[in-house]
Amino acid sequence: MQIFIKDDITKETYESFANFSKLEKVKDKPSANNYFVYDSNGLSFVKDSKNPKEVLHIDFLSGTLGWRLKRVNHERNLRKALGKTDKQLSIYDSTAGLLTDTMIFLSLGHKVVAVEQSKIIYSLVKDAILRAKDKIPELKNLIFLNDNSLEVYKSMSKEFDVIYLDPMYPSLNKKNKKSGRLENIKKILEIENFTNCGENLVKDFFELEYKKIILKRPLKFRKNYSNINYQVFGKTTRFDIYLW
Repeated sequence: MQIFIKDDITKETYESFANFSKLEKVKDKPSANNYFVYDSNGLSFVKDSKNPKEVLHIDFLSGTLGWRLKRVNHERNLRKALGKTDKQLSIYDSTAGLLTDTMIFLSLGHKVVAVEQSKIIYSLVKDAILRAKDKIPELKNLIFLNDNSLEVYKSMSKEFDVIYLDPMYPSLNKKNKKSGRLENIKKILEIENFTNCGENLVKDFFELEYKKIILKRPLKFRKNYSNINYQVFGKTTRFDIYLW
């Protein structure tokens, strides 16, 4: 994997690449088809050198996520899925991705262990965390890991209040406009050979003991499990809640 360094990279960001056995730093145009770029905005990933302007960059302080964090009390569906509680919940996000929903959990005052299997996505999100940690104090309640989430869960002695599952899934309607960010994530998972593993992960977690599982699905996605205790419906997504 190559990283095109335009500005001096911070030591902390560079340490987020620990899981890459070989990381080649380049000062000129990268020769690889896909590569990292580091500049004054932080870390980005170019998935196709033919379209270097199409990059994936994570920022918790601006954009859609920054807007959601500023109005976290309006996140009614996630709050309903978690249930009414006055205590700080311990949540295991087994499909961390870009931490979109984990950041909401943190802003609601809960503690989260989030695990992402992709080394590329992990490095991008880790850099975003480092850039935001001084402005989002709730990040102190996050443990973010790059590993197989099922194996990490099995290895932990801690009992979680909630297991959160938000697997990648195919588009239900080919006519729907695709999210550029979602397509970038899918391409990255293809690069790292992490395709068609979401449903298997869900099945594996259901075979374990748990207090509560929240499974996020598209609104019209088929129900693969019949023992749903209750559901929370949004405009385009739903949360299926399972209690042990």
